Amino acid sequence: MKKIVLTLTALCLMVSCKPTPTEPTTPENVVSGLITEDITWYADTIYEMAGKVIVEEGATLTIQAGTLIKARDGQGSLSTALVIAQGGKIEAMGTEENPIIFTSIYDTGDNLDETDMGLWGGIVILGYSPISADAIPANIEGVPVNEGWGLYGGTDSLDNSGIIKYVSIRHAGTLLGDGNELNGLTLGGVGSGTFIDNIEVVGNLDDGIECFGGNVTITNALVWAQGDDAFDIDQAFFGTFDNFISIEGSDSDHALEIDGGEGNWNAEFEMLDGTLISIDGSECHFRDGAIGYVEFAGQANTESDSGTSVVIQPLVVGADESKFEWTLAYKKGAL
Repeated sequence: MKKIVLTLTALCLMVSCKPTPTEPTTPENVVSGLITEDITWYADTIYEMAGKVIVEEGATLTIQAGTLIKARDGQGSLSTALVIAQGGKIEAMGTEENPIIFTSIYDTGDNLDETDMGLWGGIVILGYSPISADAIPANIEGVPVNEGWGLYGGTDSLDNSGIIKYVSIRHAGTLLGDGNELNGLTLGGVGSGTFIDNIEVVGNLDDGIECFGGNVTITNALVWAQGDDAFDIDQAFFGTFDNFISIEGSDSDHALEIDGGEGNWNAEFEMLDGTLISIDGSECHFRDGAIGYVEFAGQANTESDSGTSVVIQPLVVGADESKFEWTLAYKKGAL
C-alpha cells in the first residue's frame, strides 16, 4: 500500500505576523504535503492547509459539500496552495445550499471583504490536454521547476482531472516574487473530461481564473474584485466559458486578457453569455495571436493587437445572474 505523506494533526496555530488584526481560527485538522492515495475531506471538519498540498497521479481528493478549508499565509516558496498534479483528481462537489469554501485562516466569516487579497495561494489543476508552448510539458507559473509536480500539457484532450462544483475561492493570490502571484484558479492543460461548474473567485491578488491551453468547459463562473485580470487565457486554450460574470473592484485591471498560442499551433476559444460590470467601463485586451469568439453585455474598452482575430458580439442580456445567488458576491450585494 502506498503511503500518504500528509500531515494531519490537531493543533493551535500561533502566528507572529498577521495581515489583519483578527486572530486566526483554531483548525481541527492541518494538512500539508503529498496526497498519494484517495482521501476525503468531510463537511463536519474545518481543514487548514499549511504550505503546498499536492494530489499526485493516481490519487483522488474528495471534498464533501459544505466543507470549509482555510489556508495559512506565507510568501514565495512557503505560500499555501492546493495543486492537483497531472493524473491526480479532485472531486469537490458542493451544492447551491452548501458550497465548498476555500479562504484564509484570518477569515472569521464577516471580518474580511473583497479588498482583502493575497492571504494565501490558490487552487492549481494540471492536466494532459494539449497546450501551445515552447516546451511540452511545461511548468506552471508559481511552482519551482525542480518540484516535478508543476508539469502540465500533453496530447489527451479528453483528460479528466475531476469535478469542481459550487466552490468559492476567497482572498488568494499570494505574492511569489516581483510581479508573480498565484491565480485564484489556475487551469493548465485541463481536458474536456473535467467538470467545472459554479465557481466564484473573490478578492484574488492576481487573475481570477487563468487557463493555459487545454479545452475544459467552465460554466457559471464569477470573478469579483481581482487585482489583475478576471479571466485570462494563454497558450491556445480551446475550451469554453459559458455564463460568466466579471465584477471589477477598485484595483482591477482587465476583465478579459486573451492570448493565443506560444508554440507552433493555435486554436480558437469561446466565451458565451457574459456580463462585464464596472463603474467606469471594463477593459478587454486581445493579444499575441488570440483567435476565437466572445460575447458579453456591459460597457468595455477593447484593445486588439496585430495578428489577432476575435469576434466580439455585444449582448443586451448577458449572463443569467440567478445562477450566482449562492455566491459571496450576491450575499454582499455586488450583484
